[in-house]
Amino acid sequence: MNSNYDIIIVGGGAAGFFTAINIVENNPKLKVAILERGKTVLEKVRISGGGRCNVTHACFVPNDLVKFYPRGEKELRGPFHQFCSGDTIEWFEKHGVELKIEDDGRMFPTTDSSQTIIDCFLGLTQKLKIDVLTGQSMQSLFHGDNYWKVETNHETYSCQKLVMTTGSNPKIWELLESMNHTIIPPVPSLFTFNIKDARIKDLMGISAFAHVKVKGTKLEASGPLLITHWGMSGPGILRLSAWGARILAEKKYQFVLEVNWLNDVTFDEAMESLKELKQEHAKKVVSKKSPFEFPNRLWESLVLASVISDETKWADLTKMQLTNLANQLTNGQFQVNGKSTFKEEFVTAGGIDLREINFKTMESKLHENLFFAGEIVNIDAITGGFNFQNAWTSGFLAALTIAK
Repeated sequence: MNSNYDIIIVGGGAAGFFTAINIVENNPKLKVAILERGKTVLEKVRISGGGRCNVTHACFVPNDLVKFYPRGEKELRGPFHQFCSGDTIEWFEKHGVELKIEDDGRMFPTTDSSQTIIDCFLGLTQKLKIDVLTGQSMQSLFHGDNYWKVETNHETYSCQKLVMTTGSNPKIWELLESMNHTIIPPVPSLFTFNIKDARIKDLMGISAFAHVKVKGTKLEASGPLLITHWGMSGPGILRLSAWGARILAEKKYQFVLEVNWLNDVTFDEAMESLKELKQEHAKKVVSKKSPFEFPNRLWESLVLASVISDETKWADLTKMQLTNLANQLTNGQFQVNGKSTFKEEFVTAGGIDLREINFKTMESKLHENLFFAGEIVNIDAITGGFNFQNAWTSGFLAALTIAK
């Protein structure tokens, strides 16, 4: 059996639905179908942002926004000038979904429920008569003269234009590779570090603003660092994992992490501060109260790691102990042995080589009438709504071109 459509979108995720809706809104005459391999659609939207769906980020200047993308910074500059975070807010408001900005810039539906976004997309596909076909696993792909043929486990579909929004799907990448597209091998991005170390053993839940660096590389980042029962997480660590995705994969996630708990304070500056504290608090016990902007329990742990007993007074600190403490504060060395996935939001670095895509239209440079949107291409971002913004922008540009 062969079903004919004007446009077929392979992948029932955020980018797929957004592309389909924008195509038909711009050209209602087009017959569009979304093919999804699973039994349900929009599952990644459902679990994103802890079930609240982090739709985008309140960064409205394209040249600033691109800096959150370890891969895709240069390529997204043009697209973001066409459709940026402000356009996303406007689009959702126009379709009955109000968004709110949180203190850290992340944007969520005012309902705090990802179901709001899912209902919006499902309602619009119904209203616009877009066919949503589930349980359709793509088996093969053929490009004829002015048409595409998609064979799934159930049926064969023909269309004039094809959009791939399948995210990090190795099987689809393999199919595209057989059609001469270059696939940058996927590696995990956005992950946390596994660390077993006495200094952080019982400090689960403690957070500090720190500067982190991978020893022997140029990889470094600053941000809140969260101590977990398996090691370290938080925005600072996730940022480092995103920018270092390939380097850390090559190291097989075995490396030394250098932590400056005082963020941008140098060893010499820390020594000066400690000498002043030694004078000012001579009679006080060193371990009792943190003189810096991080929790007392972390301070106490670093004091003990500097070979200073929990009864030692400031006045009694030796030069060696001061040196040890300044080192622990500004250059703590932690052995990382492996990684853990960050929540359910698994993101990969890898996908279709960016040089093979026209970023004005999201069309393949190798095959006419083949388009891409979302994470199928070698673009990924740090956490905070940026990966969704890439989905909206790439989907919008593809839709605009297709609808003409």
